[in-house]
Amino acid sequence: MTTRAEFMGRVRAEMAKTTGLFPASTAPRPARPREAAELVRREMAERWPAALAKFREEFERVAGVFHRVASLAEVPGVIRAIAADRGAREIVTWEPAALGFDLRPSLGPEGLAVMVAPPGGGDEPRRRHREEAARAGLGVTGADLVLAETGTLILVSGAGRPRSTSLLPETHVAVFGRDRLIESLEQVGILLEALHADPERSMSGAMINFITGPSRTADIELTLTRGVHGPKHVHAVFVDDGRGEAG
Repeated sequence: MTTRAEFMGRVRAEMAKTTGLFPASTAPRPARPREAAELVRREMAERWPAALAKFREEFERVAGVFHRVASLAEVPGVIRAIAADRGAREIVTWEPAALGFDLRPSLGPEGLAVMVAPPGGGDEPRRRHREEAARAGLGVTGADLVLAETGTLILVSGAGRPRSTSLLPETHVAVFGRDRLIESLEQVGILLEALHADPERSMSGAMINFITGPSRTADIELTLTRGVHGPKHVHAVFVDDGRGEAG
């Protein structure tokens, strides 16, 4: 019977037979996170069109569906069309202050039930929203960061913006403006450092979710199944004049 030490020794021996593709090292943490983050934002103010094109390419590569609208006023129409396509009659959203808009006035009169996340704490409101999200066909959120190089949506949980809104419905729709776009994972680290270095801006949520396309799970025979641990369908709605209100 192979002992743990013998097993690990064999693993190390096999790994020592070849070098990695590149040397791995820990990225340095910025000494001044706020200044580093401001530099990233200034750079992206000019480079966002290229980042958006790259995001769309990578997002669609992983089976995401991309939409582009001129203003927030057009977003309810996109949500309505997605709901009709998926046969969804119930929609859960982040709390309007966190999302940047309220879908209830536009979609409620059309017979769609729009249920918003509670703005604050309390076990009962959170439990109720989880139950609503579990049965809803559509979940609508913003995005805190949008990573171009991998087509990834990054969401920070917190009051009014729970994880369940994006994870439990069959279809997730994220709405964002140009100032959420970034180019690289290195920039993600810088901006998250700045977020948590500022006690007035730091969110109290327990999770930062990196969402790259629909949920995929494979069994031991490598049979791929979508939607086991998250949404089957993920849509991204870019708002040209959004300036990040939805996020």
